[in-house]
Amino acid sequence: MCAMVKSIAQACQLIKDVKVCTVFPSDKVKHTSLWEHVDLPDKQPGEQGWGEKMNAVWTWKPRLPAEFPDDIYYGKIKGGLAVLMDMEYMEESHFSQAYKPIQDLNGLAQHVYGIVAMEPRETAVLRKVAIEECGCTKSQFDTALKNLQIAMNIVRLNDPQAEQDTWVLFKELYLDVWDRYVDDE
Repeated sequence: MCAMVKSIAQACQLIKDVKVCTVFPSDKVKHTSLWEHVDLPDKQPGEQGWGEKMNAVWTWKPRLPAEFPDDIYYGKIKGGLAVLMDMEYMEESHFSQAYKPIQDLNGLAQHVYGIVAMEPRETAVLRKVAIEECGCTKSQFDTALKNLQIAMNIVRLNDPQAEQDTWVLFKELYLDVWDRYVDDE
């Protein structure tokens, strides 16, 4: 597939067509990437900022699930890669394969989950609370946050107004998917 993408609507269609794509290319997975399909100019010599292509890919990453919440899911897959996924594929295939109960994750991940369960938190605030309460390092926190996403326990809030990543429980944003697969006793 060689679809060349110049708009966010075309990016949405690409993701629906390929089902799963990483944001940037990676040799770790077989999935194509949004980056590979965006047909906008790279940063030119002497140009300020990121360039048109990088700006599009970076800003579309949170905008796609926010503007197309019924069509696009953003999350992490095994290996920690950020992906954009067709919502139907996430619901029908990915969730059941990726989900792990919170009790199967390590203690730090469980603690971070508990903080998010109390109220949605931006990454910086969540990190600060976790480090203060658990004495973990930034790297340990980042790994716990990544693992919570991979295991389908937390997800980034799909809010087009949010300037920072804000984390909520997966079941708060996608209760219908949660209820279909998870037996909360």
